[in-house]
Parts: sequence; C-alpha cells; structure tokens
Amino acid sequence: MSNQKNDFSKWYIDTIQKADLMDYTPVRGCIAFKPDGFEIWEHIQAEMDKRFKETGHRNAYFPMLIPESFFQKEKDHIEGFSPELPFVTEAAGEKLEERLALRPTSETMIGHLYSDWIKSYRDLPVLINQWANVFRWEKRTLPFIRTSEFLWQEGHTAHVDEEEARAETMQMLNIYKEVVEGLLAIPVYDGQKTPSERFAGAVDTYSIEAMMKDGKAVQAGTSHYLGTKFAEAFDIKYLTKENRHEFVHTTSWGTSTRLIGSVIMVHGDEQGLVLPPRIAPTQVALIPVGPWKKNPAIMEKLDEVFAELKAKGIRVRLDDSDQSPGFKFNEWELKGVPVRVELGPRDLENNQALMKARDEDEKVAVDLANIVGSIEQELQTMQTRLLEKARAFRAEHSHTHIDTIEELRKHIADSADKGEIPGWILAGWCGDDACEEQVKDETMFTTRNIPFNPPAEKSTCINCGKEAKHTVWFARAY
Repeated sequence: MSNQKNDFSKWYIDTIQKADLMDYTPVRGCIAFKPDGFEIWEHIQAEMDKRFKETGHRNAYFPMLIPESFFQKEKDHIEGFSPELPFVTEAAGEKLEERLALRPTSETMIGHLYSDWIKSYRDLPVLINQWANVFRWEKRTLPFIRTSEFLWQEGHTAHVDEEEARAETMQMLNIYKEVVEGLLAIPVYDGQKTPSERFAGAVDTYSIEAMMKDGKAVQAGTSHYLGTKFAEAFDIKYLTKENRHEFVHTTSWGTSTRLIGSVIMVHGDEQGLVLPPRIAPTQVALIPVGPWKKNPAIMEKLDEVFAELKAKGIRVRLDDSDQSPGFKFNEWELKGVPVRVELGPRDLENNQALMKARDEDEKVAVDLANIVGSIEQELQTMQTRLLEKARAFRAEHSHTHIDTIEELRKHIADSADKGEIPGWILAGWCGDDACEEQVKDETMFTTRNIPFNPPAEKSTCINCGKEAKHTVWFARAY
C-alpha cells in the first residue's frame, strides 16, 4: 500500500483496486463498478430512496438524450455546462438534424415535459426523483470522485410559490446531511454556495461539504432553488385558484457516487479501506484458524453463528477457503470489512472467540454464548466511533484564526514545511467576486459554502480587508 501522508492520490487508487471496488474501461473517465463497489451504492441508494418516499417523492425516469436546443433556452445553464457536454451527431448511419446531448443533468428535459404535465394548482406540487447516469466530459478524472459518466439521483420538483419551493430545497439538504452523517459517518458543513459556485441556472444553491483525510473538500450533495427561471424558459405555468396563470417555482437536488469516494477518503487508513458498518457489503467475516479441519466443532459453531447473524439481517461471510489465516486477515482488512471473528481449537476450549474491529488495533475475546450480541453491539459502536473520529479530524484541521490572504499564504507554506495538510479555513468575505477569485488564483483555496452555523463570525474580508458580508469556508477541493 502507498502511504496516505506521502502520496494520498496513489494511496486512494491502491485502496480502491485492492478492495476490488472498480475497474477501468477503454473509455476515458468511465469506470466499471465491481459488485462490492456497486453494493455500497445500493445501500446509499436504499436509504436515500426511503427518505425521499417518506417525504412524498416518487421515482420516474427521463431520457438520456436531450436536444441541443433545450439547453439554449436557459442562458446560464448552457454557459455552465457547454464545455462538458458530449453530443450524439449521427445515428443509423445518418447525420442527425439536431445534435443530442448526453444528459449532464435533466432540468431541461424535465422542464419541457412539466410544461405539458402541469396545468392547474391541483397538479402541484410535483415531487419527482430520478435514479440515473449522467455525463460530464471531465479533463481530469479520479474514480468515484470525478468521472465522465457517473451514477446519481436528481430530484426535480415544482411548486405554487417561492415559500413552498424554498422549504423543499432546505428539506432535501437536511435529508442529505442526515443520511451522509448517519449512514456514511461523514460529518458535513451545510450552507449556501457563493454566486460563482452556484449551480448553472439556479437562484440559490445550498451544499453539504465534507473534509477528506488529505484536507481537501468534497461537495457531497447540493440542493438548488431555481425560482421561475426554468419555468419561464420552458413555459411551465399553472392556473391559480383565482383563475390566473402563474409560473411554477422549481427546485432540483442531487447526490452521486462521489459519496463512495468520500467514504474511502474519510475513513481509510494506511492498511486501506475502512467501511462504516451500515454500508459495508460484508459486515462480518468469520474465519476458522489453527488446525480447524481436524476439529469439526469449530465449523459447526461458526455455521451456527453465521445462521444467527444472517437471520438478523447482518451481511456475513464465512471464509472456509484453503488460504492461510494471515492471508485471510489481510484480505478482509483490504476490503474494509468492519468486524472479523476468529475461532480456533483453543478458543473453542475456552468458550470464546477473538473479535477485531477494522478501525481498532487490538483483538478482544468475546464469550461464545453471547457472540452474536457482541457482534451487533460492535457494529453499532464502530458506526458511531467512525463519525466521532472524522469529526475530531475535521476539528483539528479547521482553522478559524486566519484573517488575511498573507496569513493564508504563510499557513500554506508552514504546513508544507512541516509535512502537514493545510485543511480548511474560516474567513470573512466582502461579497466581491474579484476577492474570491484572487484567493483562488493565489492559493488554490475556493469557497466551499457560507455555513449556516459557523464556529465563529468574521468581520473583515480575507482579501481586501473591507467589512465582511459573509463568513465562508475556504479549502482546496476535488
């Protein structure tokens, strides 16, 4: 394994490959999800989908191919996405009259259809989510984090007024925060994006931002209030109770498979992958050790434990392969399996087994009579422990004492000299795009979001020194 501290990118690629989560394909920027990698996404998808449906949303599916003219209808949208759009120009040996884009996101197609579906206030709200793949032709790619094709969900809703649409926007951002922290054990800062970081065509964009172990940020989810921009572009009107035609107010919101990359980068260690129990494809690995083949009672006991765990819905594997115990231990560690249980002849005599949590160094002896309960407890404890560890790491690398760009430059240089990560900084911003851009140009630190609950309030702009309109998180980002 590569070293996290010395070469984080190589460590990340090594971790993914040794855990057998994905494979490269002949198409640049497109990866194949192997079963373990895809199952992690399935667990994320299941929890998200459950939460969406609890709040009244339903799933639908829209076409992948979008006529180029649709993008021309919303000026900001086409300007934001045109550099990333791949187009289909020919089909069945004939040149198409109009180029068809592979969807980078579906606001335009959905806006076109909503204009037919929505006629009256009785049709509102429209609460639809789509699970799909999208394409954005990336110049620099990194598996799961930034690929040309990726999997995601995109919600698209339409409402009678701004108040209802804004409530929807915040509701979905809160769901994202709860799922990412509760399921993935990744702490996030929620807040509003600055105008330059806003979604193309949105009135306001809100995000949850997560810190990776190299100190960089990942935008883990976004929720957008679109106002009436897309409604006006696609003529989505409804008849009010007062018999007037009004434009609907729309929202969109999304998370993607970059959450898988975030899990790897937040929880992984020098040995490789560490998975939170709630999303691990295999939560428990049972391993017979010693001369177990000469002692049938060992496998009988493990079979019994396997059946009990399975009956409780715990994802468990029994490794009775011919590989050495050391090889098996290493293999399951690399796969990030949360809990490993070892049982050998001496353990059986002592009526105990050895249990090791993936994120802990020591094995602990557990009573065979209560082993299933001990495993269940450890899975819950580890889930909480990983979130607490990630929060502690984030707190250690979140800096609130840097108030000027000179101090930021010095902080970056000092961190490099010490072999440390610069992390994130909380700083003031006057609201001028030029100041934001200068910080980015000089330090490669970009605004992540304007947090709803900052740990401190800043009074002066980090760049120009004028009065700050906002307190903002700055960081280098993926």
